[in-house]
Amino acid sequence: MSRRHAEEEIAAGRILINGRKAELGDKVDPQTDSVTYQGKKVVPPASARKVYLMLNKPVGYVTTLSDEKGRPCVSDLVKDAGVRVWPCGRLDMYSEGLLILTNDGELTNALTHPVHDAPKIYHVRVAGKVEQDTIRLLSSPMTLDDGYVTRPVKTEVVTLKEEYTVLRMELYEGRNRQIRQMCEQAGLKVLRLCRVAIGTLKLGNLAPGRWRHLTASQVQYLKSFEK
Repeated sequence: MSRRHAEEEIAAGRILINGRKAELGDKVDPQTDSVTYQGKKVVPPASARKVYLMLNKPVGYVTTLSDEKGRPCVSDLVKDAGVRVWPCGRLDMYSEGLLILTNDGELTNALTHPVHDAPKIYHVRVAGKVEQDTIRLLSSPMTLDDGYVTRPVKTEVVTLKEEYTVLRMELYEGRNRQIRQMCEQAGLKVLRLCRVAIGTLKLGNLAPGRWRHLTASQVQYLKSFEK
């Protein structure tokens, strides 16, 4: 219906939000609010419906919707989501793990801002046995190739063996290839780089190349970073 018609129906009390009569100026969240008109639930079209997905990005996919070089894109993995979504942030082609995709522009801006409060947790497997001096170096501010000085990155050892070490690295920013540059400066060879969590959102047992919808509570958690 037209906007004027909708306003007339609201004024007549025929539109309800969560069981109460709607008022002009009310706002609704399609993810959490129930809207009914003349006793029937109103469902927004797919193009207007906000969708929030968690993808376990495999190695070999670029974090774009299309690629001029013809490389596989993460968009290929979410074709069956029923609506066009785009990635919030990125993982380089040889990195893997948790990636959020959505059609919510405000959330995208919040999560891709250079500095935000959502910590991103990575498990990084590097060659050889990493000493404590190297851990302290990685945990300190470091200067990247573009001259940017990073915020301190909390770095801990998850697994320590002679042939390899798995590090847990917690970032509050996402500069291009930041972890790889940091490890290179520390003299470490990266064997595997996987994002396992964004704040309280954990990759869990989601298989590589698979996706799932975020729960309502997970969406609300991510929205808490919108400022």
